[in-house]
Amino acid sequence: MDSLQEATTTDETLDPPDWTEVGALSHRVLDDAIVYLKDVRERPVWREMPAEVRSFFSAPLPRSPAPVAEVYDDVARNVMPYPMGNVHPRFWAWYMGASNFTGALGDFLAAVQGSNLGGGNHAAGLMDSQVVNWMKEMVGFPATAGGTLVSGGSMANIIGLTVARNVKAGVDVRERGVGAMPKPLRYYASDQVHSCHRKAMEALGLGNRALRRIPADAGLRIDIAALKAAIAEDRDAGFKPACVIGTAGTVNTGAVDDLQTLATIAAEEDLWFHVDGCIGALIAIAPESRSLVAGIEQADSIALDPHKWLHAPFEAGCALVRDASQHRNTFAVTPEYLESTPRGLASGAWLHDYGLQTSRGFRALKIWMALKEHGVEKFGRLIDQNIAQARYLTRLIEAEPAFELMAPTTINIVSFRSRLAGASEERLKAFNTEIMLRLQEEGIAALSDTTVHGRHCLRVAITNHRTRRDDLDLLVGEMLRLGREIAAVATSL
Repeated sequence: MDSLQEATTTDETLDPPDWTEVGALSHRVLDDAIVYLKDVRERPVWREMPAEVRSFFSAPLPRSPAPVAEVYDDVARNVMPYPMGNVHPRFWAWYMGASNFTGALGDFLAAVQGSNLGGGNHAAGLMDSQVVNWMKEMVGFPATAGGTLVSGGSMANIIGLTVARNVKAGVDVRERGVGAMPKPLRYYASDQVHSCHRKAMEALGLGNRALRRIPADAGLRIDIAALKAAIAEDRDAGFKPACVIGTAGTVNTGAVDDLQTLATIAAEEDLWFHVDGCIGALIAIAPESRSLVAGIEQADSIALDPHKWLHAPFEAGCALVRDASQHRNTFAVTPEYLESTPRGLASGAWLHDYGLQTSRGFRALKIWMALKEHGVEKFGRLIDQNIAQARYLTRLIEAEPAFELMAPTTINIVSFRSRLAGASEERLKAFNTEIMLRLQEEGIAALSDTTVHGRHCLRVAITNHRTRRDDLDLLVGEMLRLGREIAAVATSL
């Protein structure tokens, strides 16, 4: 008996020995977090880490304990001051949301509760399903549709394209594999389609060549005539046209394919209609702009990202599939250790039946809390606000002879560059890249660059609820200043 008592007293735990001390530290962390976001505009968008900070991340594996207050001090000193910057109002580089404080609280509470969202009869599972249902309503999908929360847009697209493959394969591809398909499948998308679709084709065993990139038209949307010709050509060559991917907001320029026409073609040609809406699907909730994505509600599957225009803290994506049975039949597996029971914990829905992950984080709470706090109508207005800001920036660019607009501004992405008299394309690329890097290094703004119609340009993607028009005025002024400084140095050499 004494040995049993001794074993009990020596059992270890990760819970703190002094909850009062941890409580005090937690209040400090929360206070610091409030200041961090409240004063975000006063800090640089991004800054390079000093050598001593970089060396901190080369420290060896910790083998003995340290006080949690010291651990937090390390984070406060070496991590928090050096973010990517996407919460800052002048972060317009890659297409990201700006997060929100309520969502961050939701992430914290989800971690504290610690639920695994693979399934089961518990509140987190019901909330996950509720948030998916809200997403269906936002884009006009029926309540009977399937859906799942995932890590982000790449995975959401893989979910939709996997269902498309299995439905169109012509065999039980889950059992027999892609080698048993009677005809090779072909998918179609604009040549502006996101690179995640190539990864999807490779992961699905179809290969990159199964994705035909259709040339874009002058508005950088998929060319409808070229699409029809490609479908006919593939069918004549013995391939099976299986899926057309409509892009609701291309990553380079924000172009929106003609979704209504694509829906019609898909119906006529017996194709699965998938919409990559990771950039623009949620325009469907914007009162002034929703017509830009008309037809999205006719899709067979949609990929969208709550961590973009719903500003959920990373990561949060969503895949929706019109036919819930086709969705489940693509992924469901029921091993003996995950069988349902008539009552108790295992009597709830098995959410892992709708995706690739068995273990799933509680992503729904951060989305749910922010939607409850602000209401979906406010998020719609914020989308319209970003689109209006992009048009405002476009007007500033068009009014300034030192700039050149490189593509039409359809939604909230502006592609442009600074001019340099007499410069070759190669020198223009170097000139604009230097402006972009100086903006980053001086902490002014974060832009990215890309290539449109074979020409290099800068890209401003305004997916930020903190951005104001005076930030865009500042951007233009600082770009003009940097352009003059860089050009003067180049001329003097």
